[in-house]
Amino acid sequence: MSEYINNREHKQEALKEIIRELHQGKPVHEVKAKFDQIAGDLAPAELSLIEQKLINEGLPVTEVQRLCDVHAAVFREALTKNSEVKVETGHPIDVFIAENRALESLIKNEISPILSKLRDASEAEEKALALRLTEKLNLLWDIDKHYSRKENLIFPFVEKYEITGPPKVMWGVDDKIRGLLKESKSLAVHYQAGQKEALIEKIEETLAQIDEMIFKEEKIFFPMALEKLSPDEWYEISEDSDEIGYCLIDQQDAWKPYRERAGVYMRETGGDHASGYVKFDTGLLTPKEIDLIFKHLPVDITYVDKDEIVKFFSATPDRVFARTRTIIGRKVENCHPPASVHVVEQIVNDFKSGTKNHEDFWIKLGDKYVFIRYFAIRDEKGEYIGTVEVTQDIQPIQGISGEKRIMD
Repeated sequence: MSEYINNREHKQEALKEIIRELHQGKPVHEVKAKFDQIAGDLAPAELSLIEQKLINEGLPVTEVQRLCDVHAAVFREALTKNSEVKVETGHPIDVFIAENRALESLIKNEISPILSKLRDASEAEEKALALRLTEKLNLLWDIDKHYSRKENLIFPFVEKYEITGPPKVMWGVDDKIRGLLKESKSLAVHYQAGQKEALIEKIEETLAQIDEMIFKEEKIFFPMALEKLSPDEWYEISEDSDEIGYCLIDQQDAWKPYRERAGVYMRETGGDHASGYVKFDTGLLTPKEIDLIFKHLPVDITYVDKDEIVKFFSATPDRVFARTRTIIGRKVENCHPPASVHVVEQIVNDFKSGTKNHEDFWIKLGDKYVFIRYFAIRDEKGEYIGTVEVTQDIQPIQGISGEKRIMD
């Protein structure tokens, strides 16, 4: 056994060195030859764990993200040979894989044929083909729900096992794909003569990145997640999936572990609300009343404590941004895309230092005009206790004019 452990550790160190060489600029073909000599029975989880070790040793997440396609290219043959995802029908990973097949079908059978026609189209035909591509790219945008479920439901559990780097890297690539897809849609919607090559090139880049992400999910990330997460954790992921929605497939019934189907599984729900009242400075409320008040407020509220741990969010029926129970207990920096983490960290640091007490942002989101406000929460001594985020669609409010009195 000790010999096996030593060999495994030796192989992991050798693989780490190969990745370092890639980041130092060595050609893939040189590194690939070296890799083939030691790969052997590379398990899917090992690549993620090796990347995590390198990040722990100081390799920036952005650098891992920059070359993650190169990592996958070097390890592709071994990963394809040694990884096969096997799960029960309806398991969250089964749903993700079904979505990937639907994405591949949309790309192969609907988008790619239109691209082929566009290549050979006359200038008079281009506009109509660009319009058809717009419709298909709108369908493809369903991929946002696929990525959002992965980021907001699976990532938090993976992070609990101290695997934080690979999720950050993957989230960054997800955002890159989202950006490419938005650019493709914009080119197609506003198509002008002479843009054919630019449109084809942008869509092909987008589709290639989606295909690469499908490989990374099914050959690296999903097998690693299946190895780490418990049936109870997958059950919670399944239960929360409906809130975000599904990509190109119908709504799924919640998957249940075998123990629950056998009538044995009992999930902690905290039971009924406690009896009695919670005393405030300005009154008394039951826990049930507090819960219902938060659910009926016309704003979404999220609270992060002084240690930057998400402690609470309000479950309003029409939240602007989806929240799931898996974010509770999660570091706030891991709840945001890598591209915006530095902004969140700066807000929290300003609140902690006392430089600021609030910060506001406003963005257009479809037909909504979203007002996002952050407030520092301080105790009676002025000590920083945490941060509350308040989000509201103010589009309806902006349309108000004149007066409407109670007596009216």
